[in-house]
Amino acid sequence: MFNPGPFVYMDKIAVGPEARDVVDINAPVKDNLHAVARAKGMDVNDLTVIILDRPRHEKLIAEVRRLGARIRLIPDGDVAAALMTAMPETGIDILMGIGGTPEGVLAACALRCLGGNMQGKIYPRNDEERAKGLEMGYQLDKVLKLEDLVASDDTFFAATGITGGELLHGVSYTGAGATTDSIVMRGLTGTVRRISAQHRFAKLSRISSIDY
Repeated sequence: MFNPGPFVYMDKIAVGPEARDVVDINAPVKDNLHAVARAKGMDVNDLTVIILDRPRHEKLIAEVRRLGARIRLIPDGDVAAALMTAMPETGIDILMGIGGTPEGVLAACALRCLGGNMQGKIYPRNDEERAKGLEMGYQLDKVLKLEDLVASDDTFFAATGITGGELLHGVSYTGAGATTDSIVMRGLTGTVRRISAQHRFAKLSRISSIDY
């Protein structure tokens, strides 16, 4: 897996299987939206682009709106957002924008399982971070393809919702225990499992040192 090193942020573009071969992070927003629309047999104004709601994305958001595509702004959680591009039931077609570099690597693991694609470019926050990266041998202008982020299909991805989000329900409690919502994927087979688990505190307390 790619080592983020000193870099907190990276620019990202992520899509599902139908559009995995048509996106280019260096291309204009217009070109990528039209390419994804063609690959999915849709009009651009039927696409939904998911973007982190941050001031740094003002120009990106304005451009997507100018082109007529729909936008779903999220306060955080671009790992889940990247996964949603490869899950047709979510209605999300493409992720764009700058988010966490470690989160990008996690999302790449899941997209290898789901058959989607991601590209990234390191986004230094300041001159100090840029200089540190160059000193460590990072190529700041390199397009990081899915294979650069995660080199093998021999990968697993697992996530459990803590608070409710776009992809997973949060933990819900009853008098007797709790229910959790999880997703588990395997890259070699492409198998995706959704798990709704019930946890009974009375039984857990017998085998755990945690006071339930």
